[in-house]
Amino acid sequence: MAQNFIEELRWRGMLHDAMPGTEEYLLEQMRSAYVGFDPTADSLHIGNLVPIMLLAHYQRAGHKPFALVGGATGMIGDPSGKSAERNLLDEKTLRHNQEAIKAQLSRFLDFDSDAPNAAILVNNYDWMSQFSFLDFIRDVGKHITVNYMMAKDSVKNRISSESSEGMSFTEFTYQLVQGYDFLHLYKEHECTLQMGGSDQWGNITTGTELIRRIQGGKGYALTCPLITKSDGSKFGKSEGGNVWLDAKRTSPYKFYQYWLNTSDEDAEKYIKIFTFLTEEEINSLIATHKETPHQRALQKKLADEVTVIVHSQEDLDNAIKASAILFGKSTSADLKDLDEATFLDVFEGVPQAEVSKDLLTTGMDIIGVLAEHTGFLKSNGEARRALKENSISVNKEKVNDSYKIDQDDLINNQFVLLQRGKKNYFVIRVV
Repeated sequence: MAQNFIEELRWRGMLHDAMPGTEEYLLEQMRSAYVGFDPTADSLHIGNLVPIMLLAHYQRAGHKPFALVGGATGMIGDPSGKSAERNLLDEKTLRHNQEAIKAQLSRFLDFDSDAPNAAILVNNYDWMSQFSFLDFIRDVGKHITVNYMMAKDSVKNRISSESSEGMSFTEFTYQLVQGYDFLHLYKEHECTLQMGGSDQWGNITTGTELIRRIQGGKGYALTCPLITKSDGSKFGKSEGGNVWLDAKRTSPYKFYQYWLNTSDEDAEKYIKIFTFLTEEEINSLIATHKETPHQRALQKKLADEVTVIVHSQEDLDNAIKASAILFGKSTSADLKDLDEATFLDVFEGVPQAEVSKDLLTTGMDIIGVLAEHTGFLKSNGEARRALKENSISVNKEKVNDSYKIDQDDLINNQFVLLQRGKKNYFVIRVV
């Protein structure tokens, strides 16, 4: 007997809409469902985490998840929630992106076991690329009326008077192509449920309509809410753009910081959606958090859990260490443990100056370093005063006016961190 997947989504705040009868249908036996992912980049971002978690909970409830990479649909572009068309990709890029996405999904889904509900990755390019235009309009197009297609919000919004762009025929046919995917998976894999964000409802129900009209079968639809932030800004975006799941695009440190900086209201919502913690664990965390909100128990647990799932325990440990460097009592040894990318992330926006490696061979006098070589302080006099006040640190350790900076002070063979007081940092890059 399968667990109650819908009940799990309900208490987590992950259920927006489901076709009548879906809950009962899923409780009868193991069922197959799919979610589509857009392969226009070789990494997913945290905006994709909700549909990924849908599939993960689905598998944990004993059902069989299919992750569909939209190689064909990625070549067209989905009009839902978009106001412009997208660039089209070549097949080699699509295949590369597909493999990278599968590796990321593997952290959430079991693709490799011989369990009957092991996950399967499919690419709609594999069946759509062989389909001629004439066959498609004859075998699929004739079953859906233009009136039906025009009634969808994703179409209405784009061809309304407010939209200056209009909508191309290519995009107009998108819901038919996505609907055909559902029909194909229904026929080939007995896949009877499609899940996605609430903006996908129109595309999903076109699929259930095709299954009904062409196969005389029944497909089901389920959507999750689109995630918002309580302050109205867009979820999943930081100042630098998307927050990616790929460590090369968004470092584990920045990834960790994104979750750590969540507001109390959002953290309470996100911890249910983006972690596998149980209802009891979460309720107890929320209670603890409300007693001492300044300790940010929810944000810390949220950031810990998501960073470990997407990256690893080691990446989380490094991110926590790196975070302590700015805000905690860390040592020069902690600094020297940072890799270059993390070091630059932690000190992003901190003023920098370059000095030549040759100067370090003989050792650089600290007063010259603070003023003349870097301009961190305005003059030698100011540098002397600051040293006398014991407010200057090199790599987090206090120094006096006789200190010389040499090769031993280098972090990653290229950086030295100067600090005045608690908050003023300066990075020397040795070239």
